[in-house]
Amino acid sequence: MKLWIDADAAPREIKEICFRASERLKLDVVLVANSRIQLPVGYTRLSAVRVDGGPDVADTYIAENAEAGDVAVTADIPLAALLVPKSVVVIDPRGDEYTPESIGERLSLRNFMDGLRSSGVDTGGKGTYGQREKQAFANALDRILTKALRKSNT
Repeated sequence: MKLWIDADAAPREIKEICFRASERLKLDVVLVANSRIQLPVGYTRLSAVRVDGGPDVADTYIAENAEAGDVAVTADIPLAALLVPKSVVVIDPRGDEYTPESIGERLSLRNFMDGLRSSGVDTGGKGTYGQREKQAFANALDRILTKALRKSNT
């Protein structure tokens, strides 16, 4: 099992939580981005993949290389829509899990909001990212990784 991070847009705090989890759980973590990634010193289970620039190149790499039983961290709903049917567990930086039951609705809503924004409508945003969201992510990641590791060891 691997933990994949869509690293171009992942907040630094989220990456740090994932790095600590990788050491604690002896879990390989792969950061994928279209820019250079500086890996922190002292973590033995991290690797980085730099893909060519361009829209969705990092997403394509993750979608092609993640396997059933892996876990991915991304806020990118179209990427999640590619991973969930492959039985990859997907969580966003706010701790929400994309599931087979929810991904279709989330993708439709995202596309609808994208259409509104492209026609000039201000749709607002998710709001600030603070301590509450960071804690929700940490709790959800711990729960998801514990469950996934149990599954992979049986």
